[in-house]
Amino acid sequence: QVQLVESGGALVQAGGSLRLSCAASGLSFSDYYMGWFRQPPGKEREFVAAITGASSRINYAGSVRGRFTISRDNAKNTVYLQMNSLKPEDTAVYYCAAGKYYSTLTLTRDYTYWGQGTQVRVSS
Repeated sequence: QVQLVESGGALVQAGGSLRLSCAASGLSFSDYYMGWFRQPPGKEREFVAAITGASSRINYAGSVRGRFTISRDNAKNTVYLQMNSLKPEDTAVYYCAAGKYYSTLTLTRDYTYWGQGTQVRVSS
């Protein structure tokens, strides 16, 4: 049974930083690319960042490029999202996801497994 468990969400002031973690189990972690998505209140789920199994390809949404960094530790079956210079518009539930066959890495349909999400709130 595949499980993805996010952690690290919190309430933070604008300009602050957070690091989200997603621990995976039940899959051959290095065979999967991993993504972070977020869903702001009242809005659709949107792509944030993705990383392939060997970290050879990394994608970011334009809204977070330069502020967020995705990384992974295959020995720990964990993917991270370092978020710096946070803005109120980054407020959302953040989800990690895993997939094996992709077209763009940025679409929800590219991902098979999803975590339950972790809440990030950024106050102004």
